[in-house]
Amino acid sequence: MIIAGTPPMSYYRLHIMKQKKRIPALASPSHAMILPAQLAASAAEAVRELLAEAAAANTTRSYATALRYWAGWHRARYGVELALPLDEAIVIQFVVDHVARRGKTGLTWELPSEIDRALVTAGLKVKVGPWKLTSVVHRVAVLSTAHKLKRLANPCEQPAVRTVLSRARRAAVKRGERPAKKTAITKTELEAMLATCDESLEGLRDCALLHFGFASGGRRRSEIAAAQMHDLRRTGLDSFIFRLEHSKTQQAGPTSASTPDKPILDRSAHALAAWLERAAITEGAIFRRLWKTRVGPSLSPAAVGEIVQRRARLAGLEGDFAGHSLRSGFVTEAGRQGIALGAVMAMTEHRAVSSVIGYFQTGGAADNPAARLLEP
Repeated sequence: MIIAGTPPMSYYRLHIMKQKKRIPALASPSHAMILPAQLAASAAEAVRELLAEAAAANTTRSYATALRYWAGWHRARYGVELALPLDEAIVIQFVVDHVARRGKTGLTWELPSEIDRALVTAGLKVKVGPWKLTSVVHRVAVLSTAHKLKRLANPCEQPAVRTVLSRARRAAVKRGERPAKKTAITKTELEAMLATCDESLEGLRDCALLHFGFASGGRRRSEIAAAQMHDLRRTGLDSFIFRLEHSKTQQAGPTSASTPDKPILDRSAHALAAWLERAAITEGAIFRRLWKTRVGPSLSPAAVGEIVQRRARLAGLEGDFAGHSLRSGFVTEAGRQGIALGAVMAMTEHRAVSSVIGYFQTGGAADNPAARLLEP
């Protein structure tokens, strides 16, 4: 039981000490550590199961990376290979090892410096120091999924672990930490970026890509890269219909709750038609790599993000732009123009209102009548 007013770290340490006898001793100094070159057997098995479960390559990759780090951290911290199920005290130790807290001398965390450096040397960590809370939460969520898939007792769902993460989240908010969000590309930014696209093959491709990504409902960069001609049909001089067969929220294909047909109309349809005609694309990927005047294979999701960033730079826009900027910008602009939330979600394929409402409300914030109470 947690007593009101008790400092969070006091509770964490007390909980860990109670279970200390159940946890192996710390590993030897960093010069004697042998970090695993591959995943521990149990983690590797979990990855294979995740590969079968998850259709999105990015999700699979991030899960594998997270489990690889769990295996390395566990070996470095305790001197033994990771084996599921884990004890909840080990999960708590992982959290306090990686989440910074404000101490008497400033921000501090529990991961010993020699282990921290060893993890960086092994390529499991980018740099020494604590992580953002979102990174820790992601890795705990991956570990939780691994336990669920193996139908083992899940330490990540224990009250103590949830309390630790909850307190860490509150502390981060009090310190002013906020999730980093990419700058939204609304209509104003989009128009500036489109103005940088000339009549060259590259200019036509980038113009069509920006129009397609925005007008079809704020498509993710992976969806733009994966767009195929067999999912696109022309319905008039000024219109296309793109059928979104797979997305992050419908990895097994369209469901009864989805609206997979996305219209591409007017200017956006003209831009897309101009690119397809000049590039002579009739089948395969819609958006392709270019070698001067030669059309190559499909773009990668990373390349889509780079095109968005490049066009933002050419337009002289200030902000942190990425592929996701088209998606957040679409929702923000829709809120600004007073489009019904249901209509917006039908285009974006957001399944939860909570995932889209923040951008939507931001777009319409200036039109809130409650903000004009002092006007005549």
